[in-house]
Amino acid sequence: MKRINFIVEEANEGTRLDVFLAEQLELSRSQIAKIIAEGAVTIGDVVLTKNFRICANESIQVMLSLPAPLECVAQDIPLDFVYQDEHLAIINKPKGLVVHPGPGNPDGTLVNALLHHLKDSLSGINGIMRPGIVHRLDKDTSGLLVVAKSDAAHVALSEQLKSRTFSRRYTALICGSPKSDGGTIRTQIGRHKTDRLKMAVLREGGREAISHWQVVARYPGFTHINVQLETGRTHQIRVHMSALGHPVVGDTLYGGGTTLFERQNRTLIDGQCLHAQEIAFIHPISGEERTFTSDLPPYFGELLGKLESNT
Repeated sequence: MKRINFIVEEANEGTRLDVFLAEQLELSRSQIAKIIAEGAVTIGDVVLTKNFRICANESIQVMLSLPAPLECVAQDIPLDFVYQDEHLAIINKPKGLVVHPGPGNPDGTLVNALLHHLKDSLSGINGIMRPGIVHRLDKDTSGLLVVAKSDAAHVALSEQLKSRTFSRRYTALICGSPKSDGGTIRTQIGRHKTDRLKMAVLREGGREAISHWQVVARYPGFTHINVQLETGRTHQIRVHMSALGHPVVGDTLYGGGTTLFERQNRTLIDGQCLHAQEIAFIHPISGEERTFTSDLPPYFGELLGKLESNT
């Protein structure tokens, strides 16, 4: 028997227990249903049912007798460590790097790299496939990501995400020119009703998603913006900017990638032009306020330079 603990991230709040565990453990829904029916899934002393709706920051315990379907191995993949101490590490994730193993990405991920560089110095919360992962970035989103080395740090950082005191500022290049110089987008976001690969703004259901955006610079046909996240839903910035009528440059899933400039520079763009540029939080052990920033990746700066030369 193997005991695995999961701390529920904000993005998964409200999800059915069986759906959540099927994704986390890479098992079928029928396998998960059997595990839950055997009373092997609990919160504290409470045995859960498969249709239980999980809440952010809850600690879910699973006793597994089944072998893990995937083995996460250490791989010597270069990582850009912005900062690290005995409790946490800050990684500047490059575009194109998947955060953790899953269907279609069994290895070559950030987690495989972390296991090589940090070895056993990672939080055990969230199981063998996501050790230390407190929050995630999409494959083609670059920038700053915090990794917990201890369970205590993981729990404290997750609580800051839940209470919205963990600050995350992104920078993006979007299509078109918004009428105003900034604003707040407040919607409900949930899974798209017909395309399960996408998220969508919903009139009913879903979960509250709030993004604060501000124009940095305007160019012919495009705008450079900063976005401050108040919540952290899956694909939140990409969905919100698409709903505003200004999809992120290169984001073909949500309406980007259609302009001549994007087609002419597809070797530079190769995915959404979105970068997690700044994070700020209270250090979970020392209590210090910490802020970390990241320079724009070279491709982003080169695109801005091309747009500037056209003005």
